[in-house]
Amino acid sequence: MNSMTLNKIAAAVLLAGVVAMTSGLVTRLIHPAAAGGHGGDHHGEEKRVLAAYVQEGEPATGAEAAPAGPEPIAGLLASADIAAGEKVFKKCMACHTVDKGGADKIGPALYGVVGNDIASHGGFAYSGALTELPGNWTYAELNAFLYKPKDYAKGTKMTFAGLRKATDRAAIIAYLRAQDDAPEALPE
Repeated sequence: MNSMTLNKIAAAVLLAGVVAMTSGLVTRLIHPAAAGGHGGDHHGEEKRVLAAYVQEGEPATGAEAAPAGPEPIAGLLASADIAAGEKVFKKCMACHTVDKGGADKIGPALYGVVGNDIASHGGFAYSGALTELPGNWTYAELNAFLYKPKDYAKGTKMTFAGLRKATDRAAIIAYLRAQDDAPEALPE
């Protein structure tokens, strides 16, 4: 065997290892319970997601009785640390910008997003999952989206797993709010 053949074999083995490692990582990110991650019953997660969509005022029954989504952050927003939000936003900078007039990246520019209509940034090709959502980016909507984007808008192109800590979500939303010429009033 010549050295070119040996190089091809070595490259094929290396590529197969990288593919196997990457597919395992993606599987754990998408389905942590199924991949031996956080353990537990994945049906419990489905129940929590379902409960998040129960209309206000309707009694929760059966699967809907499970705890729903993120805890509210309205009380945290007034004292949220904008500098901490800027630090948390660094996780988002690969896909988003917050500069006034900033260009879209993989995701839309987020300058002035708080209070704007969902999927309304002109010129960005949003997924159907977001364009079909009614309303605007209220503090509560942003909180729910940032908690678990894939659960909030099933089918979204956004691959970010979400922010579990309420203080992180409040800080990043406060930071986004500050990136506006006329910031949206804080909830009471």
